[in-house]
Amino acid sequence: MADEAQHQKRAMRAEIRERRQLLTPAQHERAASGIREQLDALVAEHGARSVSCYLSSPTEPGTREFLSGAMASGLRVLLPMSREDGLLDWTLAEPDGAEAQTAIGVPEAIGEVLSPMALNDVDLLLIPASAVDRDGYRMGWGRGYYDRTLGSMAHRPPAFAVVYDSELVDAVPREVHDQPVTGVVTPTRTITFAR
Repeated sequence: MADEAQHQKRAMRAEIRERRQLLTPAQHERAASGIREQLDALVAEHGARSVSCYLSSPTEPGTREFLSGAMASGLRVLLPMSREDGLLDWTLAEPDGAEAQTAIGVPEAIGEVLSPMALNDVDLLLIPASAVDRDGYRMGWGRGYYDRTLGSMAHRPPAFAVVYDSELVDAVPREVHDQPVTGVVTPTRTITFAR
């Protein structure tokens, strides 16, 4: 059963990766503007003073417009730093902060390393995904960083996955370790799932 779910996930990720690569620069730009509007509204709705987010790669729904505006407005933003043990450390986002590509091609901020415990101080988690289903289950890219992070938090703040509109699907393949999210943010809407 687990092998079947893994196979289905690999196939779904490959399809999503291909679809993302076919988007034009204009489509990416429109999506990034929509994501910023949706995330700004979500932060305001939750009264968040501190959030975790991530540096989007060129094919992901863009978070960088949001990050620039959030830092300019004084919002405290933590960005992830992957560790070899599969956990995430964090660093404080800085305007014009340095970044590097990880071995798997993911952009990461460079800065003072804060432990995984730093996440306990945020009001809202904004996390990447390849797809999210209508029951609130998120499919990542197969490394498990965010499933481990979400699963380890005793008092987890609301967690919203960021995807393109077409990546909100009826169902994603699930495994025992997969963690649900509170909601999903796309360039055109934000949905909070009933729990």
